Amino acid sequence: MFRLHELREGLRIAFTAIISNKMRSVLTTLGIVIGIVVVTLMATVIEGLGTALDNSIKSLGADVYYISKWDWFSDEWWKSRNRKEISLAEARQMQEKFTLAEAVVPVVQAWQKTMKYRNKSVKGNVIGTEEAYLITSGVVPEQGRFFNDLEGSSGRPVCVIGHDVANTLFENEDPIGKTIKINGYSYRVIGVFEKEGSFLGSAMFSKDSQSFIPLPNFYRVFGNERSIDIHVKMGPDVDKEDAKAEMIGLFRQIRRVPPADEDDFGVNTQDFLKKIFESVVGTIGVIGFLITSLSLLVGGVGIMNIMFVSVKERTKEIGTRKALGAKRRTILIQFLIEAAALCLIGGIIGIGLSYPLSLIIDTVLPSSMPLWVVGVSLSISITVGLVSGIVPAYTAARMNPVDALRYE
Repeated sequence: MFRLHELREGLRIAFTAIISNKMRSVLTTLGIVIGIVVVTLMATVIEGLGTALDNSIKSLGADVYYISKWDWFSDEWWKSRNRKEISLAEARQMQEKFTLAEAVVPVVQAWQKTMKYRNKSVKGNVIGTEEAYLITSGVVPEQGRFFNDLEGSSGRPVCVIGHDVANTLFENEDPIGKTIKINGYSYRVIGVFEKEGSFLGSAMFSKDSQSFIPLPNFYRVFGNERSIDIHVKMGPDVDKEDAKAEMIGLFRQIRRVPPADEDDFGVNTQDFLKKIFESVVGTIGVIGFLITSLSLLVGGVGIMNIMFVSVKERTKEIGTRKALGAKRRTILIQFLIEAAALCLIGGIIGIGLSYPLSLIIDTVLPSSMPLWVVGVSLSISITVGLVSGIVPAYTAARMNPVDALRYE
């Protein structure tokens, strides 16, 4: 009970001292505020990027390999440029011969085409594919449905649109059953995908701004001179690495690649997203750590200096309290609480500033501020306060009451 009383008394005295020196307290916490803002924003961006990464990988599909003319994010892009196109006939051979896959589906894309409904229009990518795309992508429309095998094989003029396309063209209307124009051709909307978002501000793999139409219809509208991508989802009971090696060997046979030559196609996975994420997080972490360390160091030194000033100003008070029986630990706790409280105030201000800033950042980079980020930021604030206040508090606790009472 006595220690709890000491704590309550220390809190009362500490907050009284802070309130009586409002301007000095606010200025003292500026370094802490800046440090906490950086820590919080860094954590929110990393958390947001992590969530976006998970969503992007989900949109690509788990255990899915992408056979393409191009190697994603390769430094040797000129090699990919000189490769021959992947044809639909080659995709059909993969569908027939590769027995270790749960689904093999051809996908072809036309970039930035106009989609119109009445007097509204939006540009986005148009995807030609088949019903099995639902298996390789692992998603289903939020509204309506995807086109079935009959609609896909016959090339019916139906489409499934992304969330942003639906919002732009229809706003408060139900898009299901409506007819839109894609590149000047009429399509009946039969489904709408849920909002997916983008990774690092890129809609490359996001369905939000895309429209999906049956593959034969795509060729009739956009021509058949485009390179096919082949999405391969491995079966649930196969060894993924062995299956990948067999898939590559089979496609080399289909493409008639000589044994001594390197692959004339790319086999891509979602691993590249993880590499980008690790690179971005590493860069943010290093920059954030340097700025945070400098800010917290400056803030900690400021807190320490102010606490020394506070000890000097209240020397007689300390002497009086010790003369009346206050123990060293009581004085120590009082000044530690004051230092920790100053930093905690700075942490709260920093978090208060970070939240609106995180909303602004979210327009450029995905960000998220979960409760654990707030908890970590406040913990860092209190830790800096305790570390910064220990020397001044120890100095106050060690004072001789007689010398303290005689101090002028």
